[in-house]
Amino acid sequence: MNAPTVQITTPAPREIWWQLAAEDLAAQVTQTPTWLDCVCATGPYRDTSRLYDFGDGGRLVLPLVSARRPHWLAAEESWPGEWGVGGPVSAGEIGRAEARAVFEDLAGRPAARVAVRLRPGDGEVWAQAVPAGFRLEEHRAHVLDLDGGFGTVWERRFDQGVRRGVRRAERSGVEVEVDRTGRLVPVFYDLFEQSIERWAVQQHEPLALARWRRKRLFPQRLLETVTARLGESCAIWAAWHAGEPVAAVIVLRHGRHALFWRAAMNRELAHPVRANHLLHRLAIEDACEAGCLQYDMGGSRQGASLAHFKQTFGTRDLPSPRYYRERPGVHTADRALRTAVKRAIRFRGV
Repeated sequence: MNAPTVQITTPAPREIWWQLAAEDLAAQVTQTPTWLDCVCATGPYRDTSRLYDFGDGGRLVLPLVSARRPHWLAAEESWPGEWGVGGPVSAGEIGRAEARAVFEDLAGRPAARVAVRLRPGDGEVWAQAVPAGFRLEEHRAHVLDLDGGFGTVWERRFDQGVRRGVRRAERSGVEVEVDRTGRLVPVFYDLFEQSIERWAVQQHEPLALARWRRKRLFPQRLLETVTARLGESCAIWAAWHAGEPVAAVIVLRHGRHALFWRAAMNRELAHPVRANHLLHRLAIEDACEAGCLQYDMGGSRQGASLAHFKQTFGTRDLPSPRYYRERPGVHTADRALRTAVKRAIRFRGV
């Protein structure tokens, strides 16, 4: 396989990035410059995105941020932590030679760790091109095909149980409102804090540790930043019953792709009236009306109740791999410490 001639520009010029994000019909909101700005505005990161120009009209942008640390401690990732899918954005098909060129460039970066999370369904060509030294971290995502419109999705893809749940929510008087201004951020975050208590029990995690860990990863200011920067592309759907908020979901949108990003609820109040079924039904119908072709419900541990819930909406389970390489040192030690703590508290993922 001959390596293509490539010119690399970093940070990637925003006008080119936006052009490719518009032309790439599978591009997600998490692959846009705005998402990178959210990452950098809420954490110790800087823009190290890379434009690869192959000289024959082929171009791709790799969203990438670097932690503000000395390079021998820093990580360059697409994306870090729980920021989700990154990976390349391109107007045309990415071939094995181009994928190999990207990997070889990343292999030479001075950072202690380099990682790229690919969007669902994009992994095959990259798996063929990955060089020695990179490791695979398996992730999956539940993706609902919206082709045919909401009528088709409702009749042919939703499980009977989903339709029953929606009707039960409607009969129970569940009311739903959608906010695209950030007004419902405090409502969502209050439900998120209530959810932490439930997650702590499920995962056999001390509540104080769960609160510290969850709120550190997802502080309210992060949600405020995302809603402010994405504007109408970020929708908070909140369900109310008997005058009290019981559940909420956040759905992000770019082009033909809708992403179910976050959820929170008071399960004791939301589950009996099937509030989440109604929230997703309305969010999916909204995505269909906006011309989206996918409703991405994100990942979950195989066999978990959350995975089953997503499957009842008719989703397909697609690989969304992360490839990474790291030099022995701080990141390896950090991961080993986290694993040891989880074993000590008998942590159970959900």
